[in-house]
Amino acid sequence: MAKKKNKTKLIITLILVSLAAYAVHHFGLAKYFSRENLDLLQNWINDFGIMAPIIYIGLWVAACVFFLPGLPVAILGGLVFAPLPAVIYASLGSTLGATAAFLIGRYAARDLVEGWKQNNKHVQKIDDGVKKNGWRMLLLTRSVPVFPFNLQNYVYGLTDISLPMYFFVSWVTMIPGTVAYVLMASALASGESPMQILIYIAIAGVLIVLLSLIPKFIQKSDMVEDVEVDEG
Repeated sequence: MAKKKNKTKLIITLILVSLAAYAVHHFGLAKYFSRENLDLLQNWINDFGIMAPIIYIGLWVAACVFFLPGLPVAILGGLVFAPLPAVIYASLGSTLGATAAFLIGRYAARDLVEGWKQNNKHVQKIDDGVKKNGWRMLLLTRSVPVFPFNLQNYVYGLTDISLPMYFFVSWVTMIPGTVAYVLMASALASGESPMQILIYIAIAGVLIVLLSLIPKFIQKSDMVEDVEVDEG
């Protein structure tokens, strides 16, 4: 009986996701999720006026759930909003999007994600790593590009990690990258002095460098056990 219920839930989820994906591509929305078309998306967001932050956060959720690239959305925030609001909206949107995918993987599309785990060695590493290291595995994989961000969100739904812990660690680990890309976009979009622009770019550069050092620090410390990460 439980199996039948799970299959029904999976079928309904797949239908809804397929319809949403079809709508995204049919109405031409997918083309906006690229660096080349950021100007089009920027104008579209601005047209919503005071509702723009809500629409922007919704774009983040859609990007996470439908495997769309998040970098253009992060850059978009820096182009449309002032730096501080942009960081807040991007941080909130990316965390809510990651959490939405996590919940889909845990409750609605569990059988589908289980299939991914059986056929993908990186997914299996995540599952094994969480069993050994708990939330520290999430801390590691958020910093290593070999583990695709959108895929992680679904896969962690299969693990034993709790929802509050997943939400908190995801939020904290995504902040440096969010701040870096938003500040870089803000620097390019602002009409401020060259010195201010250089400060934005410098802060973003430092954050990106620190982000790249996190995986090596974690692996050299005693934070995780028996987890090998091949970044090549």
